[in-house]
Amino acid sequence: MPAPRTPARPVPTAREIQALREALALRQGTGRTLTAQEAALLRAAASSRPATAPKGTAPKGTAPKGTAPTSKAPKRTAPKGTAPKAGAKKPATRKPATRQLAVRKPATATRTNPAATDTVQEKTGRASRWSRRIGVVAMSTVLLPALASVALTGTAGPGGTGSSDTDLALTAQTRLLHQVDRYRQLEREAADARTRLQKAREAEATARAAVAAQQQVVGAGAADLYTSTAERRYPMLALDAHDPSSTDDVLYLQAVTERADQALGATVVRAERAEAALALAGRRVAAAEAGIDDVSRRAAGVLADAREAVDGLSTEVSLQLAALETVPVSGPQQQRNDQARARWQSYLSRLAAAGIEAPTAAALADPDDLPVGLSPALDAAHRPIPGIALGVDGNRPVTVLPAETVAAVSSALSQLGKPFAAGTAGPDTYDCGGFTSTAWLLAGYAVPATPQAQWATGAAVPPADVQIGDLVFSPGGRDVGIYLGNGEVVGASAGTYQVSVRPVVAGSSAVRVTLPAPAGQNTPLTAVPTSGPCGAALPKPGPATPQWGGWDNGQIPSRALCGLGVYGHALRCDAAASYRQMSDAYRTAFGHPLCITDSYRSLGAQVAAFYAKPTLAAVPGTSNHGWALAVDLCDGINVFGTPQWTWMTQNAGRFGFVQPEWAGPRGDKPEPWHWEYGYIS
Repeated sequence: MPAPRTPARPVPTAREIQALREALALRQGTGRTLTAQEAALLRAAASSRPATAPKGTAPKGTAPKGTAPTSKAPKRTAPKGTAPKAGAKKPATRKPATRQLAVRKPATATRTNPAATDTVQEKTGRASRWSRRIGVVAMSTVLLPALASVALTGTAGPGGTGSSDTDLALTAQTRLLHQVDRYRQLEREAADARTRLQKAREAEATARAAVAAQQQVVGAGAADLYTSTAERRYPMLALDAHDPSSTDDVLYLQAVTERADQALGATVVRAERAEAALALAGRRVAAAEAGIDDVSRRAAGVLADAREAVDGLSTEVSLQLAALETVPVSGPQQQRNDQARARWQSYLSRLAAAGIEAPTAAALADPDDLPVGLSPALDAAHRPIPGIALGVDGNRPVTVLPAETVAAVSSALSQLGKPFAAGTAGPDTYDCGGFTSTAWLLAGYAVPATPQAQWATGAAVPPADVQIGDLVFSPGGRDVGIYLGNGEVVGASAGTYQVSVRPVVAGSSAVRVTLPAPAGQNTPLTAVPTSGPCGAALPKPGPATPQWGGWDNGQIPSRALCGLGVYGHALRCDAAASYRQMSDAYRTAFGHPLCITDSYRSLGAQVAAFYAKPTLAAVPGTSNHGWALAVDLCDGINVFGTPQWTWMTQNAGRFGFVQPEWAGPRGDKPEPWHWEYGYIS
């Protein structure tokens, strides 16, 4: 009996080997260790592949010459229970990206200028936060599981189709993050180009004014010469040999005339130079305008690439994408987050079971020309609802959203639990406008960064017709989230300091991102003094509880906090923002930032501190450091009466920090180094 043949394993290409090497190098350079999820994916991928390579394959690290990976994708079909009408148009097909999301060379080679990118990074002095995330986190979490399984053991997923849907979702997320990083870079380039254009236009206006002024002087001089008599223009004609006494006057007038001629000649030269400067300024204006046009074209290309990528995502991959990076929260909020994500995943599972792949927004733009198997969704007045359609799941209708909406909502849900920080747009922290802007940028739509701008430029929809994916604005327009259905939105809330799911506030307004922008701006929403920006609670008299986000003392996850930029120190995000401002002010006064020795202290750290210093440390579970609102400072602040400590007593209150009475010079437990954000003691 012949020996059983060992299944052949695919040989990694040179590109895959290089990507793996880069991922390993990045991981070693940062010292980052794999998470439990990443390690499990790596082990699963490695154990699922045979160990031998087939004969005749290319040498290790190379790809067969003249070949390229291809795959014949099945055509998309209409939902179950439907049949094309006679004479109906052939349904559009596309290649599902579920099996084509292997790492590939970024599209920047075709649409971006490497030299321009290098210039941007030279100006910034370092890669952006998105770049670091892609280079360190995404490469480690995506390429290590995916490529290690290819390059080290060779992978064959269930049925020999390749990586699992989770791997494909991770890879798709990385590709979309690349698009976000490219677009953010182009935004910075566009801002620089607009600045150059503004300066060029100002210089052009100055040059034009100078030309006008010089022309006026030259014109006045020329007119004066034209109307002058011959003797005035040429005083020497007045010399009279019979009147020698007039010679001095004639010579004086001749000198004056020559001086005037010289001045006029100089004015003519200045006028010519002014005209040359105006021409140069005009060329600079044209160059700046061309630069803006070039950046705009490249930015449009990035958005098109992103829309193409999300159009290629299968429903199964989008389902996995919704749960990739969520940060756990505590209490009822976690239950609400889980329920919202489960509803979304159930909806996507229903589409997958019905064989429905979400079409593009462009394919749903015309309700009279929808893909085969889909019909218009109607409002209460039986009018088509723009941007969505209805499919059939067995004998039941099901709403079909655009592929871009599916990607935006899935991406938004994958950020649940991330911390809120004002003025940020990811990847680690968000504010409400930055969160919705980034979620839709991942889907290929450029949305402004503030709620007010998003409302002003969006396509408004009636409250009764709000659909999943729409941007929903609280009364007054200071807060925004993405509608999830069931009367809920997901957004970065200043009320909970988290990305979380919350109910829609009565009287809210909405816009639909996938519809064309209106010809004019929407009427600004009337301000309603019920909350601050991004849903921040208005100040209330009396003491405030330090508990936030549903977490107990010392049990706040580190990923739900904001770093202080010093070692591993972190605080609650509002306290962290104020601390950084206070540190900048301290640097102005003393030449260096604040010196810090302690900040957030987990329950385990409290236990360790209590056993090490039982007379100084608080009982575990009661330390003010456990609320992520207290810091211990050094560099002289830790001694009463020093200039540094005195500066804190005079200035810390401007940034919300105080020294509690018990820690003051006359307190029960004097600790000059201990300062808190707000009165929590």
